[in-house]
Amino acid sequence: MTTADPINPAHYKAHPSGIECIEVTRHFNFNLGNAIKYIWRSGHKANTLQDLKKAQWYIEDEIKRLESRTDG
Repeated sequence: MTTADPINPAHYKAHPSGIECIEVTRHFNFNLGNAIKYIWRSGHKANTLQDLKKAQWYIEDEIKRLESRTDG
């Protein structure tokens, strides 16, 4: 019997490329890394729509962050 790994679940390694999500997301800032993570795992968990909405939230937050910058 195989037990699920709660720290590094199988859906983190399920991409057809064979690349693990963290190998990509560590090269982005927090918001973009999280958006990528939620897109990456969408369809591998129970609620695909929820994962895509979370990704959208992080992308919108990053847009707001960039728009609020002043080049003084």
